[in-house]
Amino acid sequence: MTSRRAAARWAWAGLLSVLLSGPASAQRPDGEAKQPVQPRPGFLTRPLDPEEPPPAEPALPPPLATPAADAPLGFAGKSGILPTALQEEGHFVPAEDRWRVGLPEWDRYGQGHPLKFEYPFTTGHPLDPYHQNVFKGDYPIFGQHTFLELTATSALVFEPRQVPTPTTPFESTARPFQEPFFGRPNQYFTTHNFSLGIDLFHGDAAFKPVDWRVKVKPVFNVSDLGVEELSVVNPDVRVGTDRARTYLALEEWFVEARLADLGPDFDFVSARVGSQPFTSDFRGFLFSDTNRGARLFGTLFANRDQFNLAYFDMLEKDTNSELNTFGNRKQQVLVANYYRQDFLVPGYTAELSVHYNRDRPSFHFDQNKNLVRPDPAGVAQPHQVDVAYLGWAGSGHLGRVNLTHQFYWALGRDSLNPLANQAVDINAQFAAAEVSYDRDWMRFRTSLLWSSGDDDINNAHATGFDTILDNPRFAGGEFSYWQRQAIKLFGVNLVNRGSLVPDLRSSKIQGQANFVNPGLWLLNFGVDMDLTPKLKMVNNVNLLWFDEPAVLEQFTFQGHIERHIGTDLSVGFEYRPLLSNNVIVTFGVSGLIPGTGFKQLYNNLTGNQDPLAAAFLQVNLTY
Repeated sequence: MTSRRAAARWAWAGLLSVLLSGPASAQRPDGEAKQPVQPRPGFLTRPLDPEEPPPAEPALPPPLATPAADAPLGFAGKSGILPTALQEEGHFVPAEDRWRVGLPEWDRYGQGHPLKFEYPFTTGHPLDPYHQNVFKGDYPIFGQHTFLELTATSALVFEPRQVPTPTTPFESTARPFQEPFFGRPNQYFTTHNFSLGIDLFHGDAAFKPVDWRVKVKPVFNVSDLGVEELSVVNPDVRVGTDRARTYLALEEWFVEARLADLGPDFDFVSARVGSQPFTSDFRGFLFSDTNRGARLFGTLFANRDQFNLAYFDMLEKDTNSELNTFGNRKQQVLVANYYRQDFLVPGYTAELSVHYNRDRPSFHFDQNKNLVRPDPAGVAQPHQVDVAYLGWAGSGHLGRVNLTHQFYWALGRDSLNPLANQAVDINAQFAAAEVSYDRDWMRFRTSLLWSSGDDDINNAHATGFDTILDNPRFAGGEFSYWQRQAIKLFGVNLVNRGSLVPDLRSSKIQGQANFVNPGLWLLNFGVDMDLTPKLKMVNNVNLLWFDEPAVLEQFTFQGHIERHIGTDLSVGFEYRPLLSNNVIVTFGVSGLIPGTGFKQLYNNLTGNQDPLAAAFLQVNLTY
């Protein structure tokens, strides 16, 4: 039955072929003879013999050739997705790796892609961090959701400066038999950090919080300090006037995991454990550091609110590089804060915070053989500091006026304050505010800062405010002389490097908070100028006063010290030649014109009333 049906089908096909071809001699209407019609493939031109097997089926045409896909932008590396779909037509090419969809080259002006011109949709190179690159997290390195971000940084700082430099007269000075306690102020400081950040995370790049993250960041530091007086770089005068040090640290190392989603708008709660960077307020007034800890953080109400709960078991710092060691600091810090965006008015963010600092008794010399815990002043006995900080802050804009403010209230107890020579109850305050206005390419700023001072060194109440580990970006920040320089005074520092508070503390990174101090009033006037898209200029004038100089009078055994510290003048430039953060060159010049109070502290011991000057050049190269 099957063979008869097949034979009939082939017969009908042959008949249809004959009818379509027609007689060879047929004439066209214009009188020309028709050309013989070639039989179509697959049709018979003669009747099929039922006993003869059918002819073989004609070969199918070759499949469509896959056109060369356009390369993805930048340096995408190899895809980790194996294709499972085949191309079926010439208009569509399956691309299951959604990150590596390419774009065609576009020679907009027909110039042949010379290197000196920029073109859209260009491919990159493994060593090119400016365009998209798989090594900086633009493309997944495994699958569709696992990314690797490598950040290599070279940060070089060269800093000539003048600061009051103490010596030991008649014994350790470079100029023997000189009467002044403070010698020549000239110093030359260089530090160079080489770091490599390795960040492996699983998520959707910037589109949602990461599911998990692992990061390590080793840092190698080379530093050198040259001075003109002995016993500065080391108490042993045989060491000389120069100190060169190297140090290798594992500065960051932590794991992070998203614990839960808190809503349909990507609100989440995550945990991070390990050595991690953290700044507890908008400007870094109280705590800003990279240290060992555990942190719970997340967002609420479609990212309108953010919260942090962090606990740090502090690591000891290396004295010269200020990087972390693996030694235990015997200090614990607890931070809880909550941010609310668009609070009361759009564009303004409010923050409430609670900090707790528990610094246990310890006896410690730094790497340069100087005593830093307890402070080498007064009774110099190990003691414990327990203090809580209640904070309220805000940052944002009210129309065209930008506003930042911060208030802290410190409450606690010091078991044996070195200067007071007794246990003291801590009750101190801090307030700061900055108002700025943008006018085209200029920003005009003014700011005011107050940290309370202690008016009586002999009572059991400590009212001088001190921080945990601050790094403020305020009133000139890194360009300010007062904030950038550590000004020594009889075994402690009047003010520490990277701080604004005159706390009479041995070291910001290794000493304990001291709440028996003179406090500070600071009034700032500044203007920032975007001279070009690549060049920014920062100008600041800071007027400085002690809040309560009575502590200094008793500490230095002087009868009367005025409040006026002096005038801090600074000019800084930031240059970004590539319009990105890959290359940043920063240069600053600053000086302190001493006021009456500063002269009474130092000039009676130095005989020098000239202003103190400093400059620095910093070059950051980042891949």
